[in-house]
Amino acid sequence: MTRQDPSSYPADPARRQRSKLLRPLGSPRSLSAEVVDRLAEQIISGKLPAGAKLPSEQEMMRGMGGSRTGVREAGSALRARGLVITRQGAGAFVDRDTSRQPYVIDPDGLGSLNSVLDILELRMAVECEAAAIASERATHIQIKAIREAQRVFIRAISSGERAIKEDFAFHQSIALATQNNRFVEFLEFLGRLIIPRQSIRSFEGSPDSLRKYLGQIEKEHEAISHAIGAHLPKKAREAMRRHLLNSRERYRELASKKSNA
Repeated sequence: MTRQDPSSYPADPARRQRSKLLRPLGSPRSLSAEVVDRLAEQIISGKLPAGAKLPSEQEMMRGMGGSRTGVREAGSALRARGLVITRQGAGAFVDRDTSRQPYVIDPDGLGSLNSVLDILELRMAVECEAAAIASERATHIQIKAIREAQRVFIRAISSGERAIKEDFAFHQSIALATQNNRFVEFLEFLGRLIIPRQSIRSFEGSPDSLRKYLGQIEKEHEAISHAIGAHLPKKAREAMRRHLLNSRERYRELASKKSNA
């Protein structure tokens, strides 16, 4: 009996589709946005059917040439659009109900100052109360986690970094301390793009201004951390509100300078 050369077998359609999906990224725009567009097109068109497992982060990084951060941000955006669900330990899968139209914040839109200001106001409505609730419910371990997140943030800015992920991690630690998973989900939905300096390059070529800005954030974080650790809901709420109001005013001032330029 003659054995057939495996190269002559008919191509597996699923493997062929996977190969198309994992071709290198070529657009000069945001890589995470291109990953989102490519996956969304495959899902909405039915090329990736309901229940299909998405390639792993490592596969997407190798095939598309993107970074782990970009791939993870793309995953968050797809979950926010209701196109993908994740199962712990199993990976990400195409949602079985892609007809839903959930509330969506387009990451590309966060590149404008007006959008940043809008998001800061939205965060104010949620995170001020999260800080107050965290101050009432936080366990000793959760308070330690908030303080550790603050220490990591300080180390990052001391090293001259922009400390975007460390800033977000601080706010995540507070959401976790509410012991209400909806607050955690809210921040995960928004993702690290809610940190304004992620999308607005306002300190390019001005390291002194960036250090001063981050130093002010450090003090504001410290006030929030202290109030939560002392179990003072009113002070925790006020400290978070002051932090987000100050951020809003800083970016309003930047918007005013740009409009007058």
